[in-house]
Amino acid sequence: MKTKYKFIILIILACLSSIAIYYLVEKVKPVDEVKDLIEIQNKLEKNFLNDTDYSFEEPNVIINPYGVSPLTALIIFETKDLTTPTVTIHGKDENTTITNTFKPNKKHILPIYGLYPNYDNKVTITINGNENTINIKTDKLPEDFILPTKVEASKDSLNKELYFVTPSSKGYTAAYDINGDVRWYLTENFLWDIKRLDNGHLLLSTNRLINPPYYTTGLMEMDLLGKIYYEYSLSGGYHHDVFEMEDGNLLVASDNFSNGTVEDYIVEIDRRTGEIIKEIDLTKILPVNSGNNAYTTKYDWFHNNSVWYDANTNSITLSGRHKDAVVNIDYDSLELNWIIGDKTNWDENMHKYFFTPTNNLEWQYAQHAAMMLPNGNIFLFDNGNNRSKDEKKYVKAENNYSRGVIYKIDKNNMTIEEIWEYGKNEGSYFYSPYISDVDYLGKDHYLIHSGGHVETDGKISNEPASFSNNNKLNSITVELLNDTQIFRMELPTNNYRVEKMSLYSNDTYMPGKGVHLGKLDITQTKKNISVFFNTDATKIEKEKNIKITKEYDRLVISGTFKKEDKVEIILDNLFSKKTYNMVISKKPYTAMCIDVFNEEENKNGINVTKYINNEGINGKYYIYMKINGKVYDFDKYVIFN
Repeated sequence: MKTKYKFIILIILACLSSIAIYYLVEKVKPVDEVKDLIEIQNKLEKNFLNDTDYSFEEPNVIINPYGVSPLTALIIFETKDLTTPTVTIHGKDENTTITNTFKPNKKHILPIYGLYPNYDNKVTITINGNENTINIKTDKLPEDFILPTKVEASKDSLNKELYFVTPSSKGYTAAYDINGDVRWYLTENFLWDIKRLDNGHLLLSTNRLINPPYYTTGLMEMDLLGKIYYEYSLSGGYHHDVFEMEDGNLLVASDNFSNGTVEDYIVEIDRRTGEIIKEIDLTKILPVNSGNNAYTTKYDWFHNNSVWYDANTNSITLSGRHKDAVVNIDYDSLELNWIIGDKTNWDENMHKYFFTPTNNLEWQYAQHAAMMLPNGNIFLFDNGNNRSKDEKKYVKAENNYSRGVIYKIDKNNMTIEEIWEYGKNEGSYFYSPYISDVDYLGKDHYLIHSGGHVETDGKISNEPASFSNNNKLNSITVELLNDTQIFRMELPTNNYRVEKMSLYSNDTYMPGKGVHLGKLDITQTKKNISVFFNTDATKIEKEKNIKITKEYDRLVISGTFKKEDKVEIILDNLFSKKTYNMVISKKPYTAMCIDVFNEEENKNGINVTKYINNEGINGKYYIYMKINGKVYDFDKYVIFN
């Protein structure tokens, strides 16, 4: 009789095991994988490089070879002997025709930059006096592409370099020639500035967020084809600005979120390894609650928006928007050298670091893009917000102006003189309460970019575009030579920065898979939650628009929730459990600069995203969410490795 009961129990256990196996193996599915851009590009490259046996007369032409740069191409062919090809991309006039001579080779892989959109482009290859003209037909621009409303160019004074812009509202990372024609753009959304590295490649932000509203996972080194050579991940992410040091290392505006503050942290990363080798924490150098302006918040007390290293003085110059202060720090000792700005609201013991004006100087307010010129002068974009730190003296937006300004400083006598400015003469039309840029192009040769002009309900605004939906936007880029305007372009959007660069530099196309360097931070957990009693998530998954995906280095969970919702993510692998809080806030960090990635609020709630990094976690985990006290089972698992 006992044997009979044992047999029945074994059958029941086997049935339960079968059900459990079905549940865990058959019913539970892996989360959807988001393809890594480096992996995608590697597959594309292998396909077109394996396709050989093309001649000079009949080359292989691949438009947009890496999938993200539609106005580029590769032309591939072989010659019997070492030959030196010259490529001519025919422009619509002589001023916009581009030529480049490549290094001698037998197997030629020629990057073609500067094609026109929706156009039958003519590209001529010349070898040993022989010419071959190829027609390359490109697709039209996306429907939402931003085109200039005004272009003025003194072509005799201009070269063939393009104006590369990065959007802070609607638009694409793109380059315009002196006629205002689009000659290059990226389909992926890369934030912040474009830098040209010494090797000719571009340095941009990654296209992935690490934290809202706009902190990205790090940086990407790529060429104009959009081919990624390196992706650098940083534990504190990247924002606003980066500087290439003389040894090639990168000085990066980052964050240390564990401080409870943002935009007050700079790191140096080893270019070869991606490792952080130096950390600069401004909370240990400057008084957090001193020198505040109208925009200062508990989280965003400094708001650093530029990083500039000067080898002559071995110092870094930073721009604290929320202090109206340009700050210079010794790079070795991290001691404060000096501060440019209005010393109102600063503690008296800090006044010794400020300069005394020697002429009828105007201070800068909420400035951007501070840099040190070769002669030691300081060049910056003075946004001019309020034009005072005293609320009683605030200047309204409609009466205000922005400008590029150069200050000459005497560090021995701690005096300062304003020696040049542009923009005040244009009044409120040139006023930009946020973002914007200046660049030094040579002696008496400057680029001034008022990137964030906003009009709300027909009235000039003192706030970024994200603060209202009924906006008219504009960005104005002016190139000046000897105080004469030689180029002007206006775009009906807001753009973060503008760089003037050639399409071809000293870069060399190099095949091969891109490399991931650096790492993200360990995602903080909280007290674990039981999942023993749970509910099927099918209904709430649809109701809350919950999406769960896996990137190569992290799990991404997004959804639409009300501010009052309490949401936690639970990962369970039967042996261990990890619980993560999901913050429901439109702006969990109160940084305010651009609005491309702000979490969107709609009638159903706020669209928010939680990132759970691979760092510190390994193995297979089943995914649950606790929403307002109830645990939901998503019948999905993720593998961390």
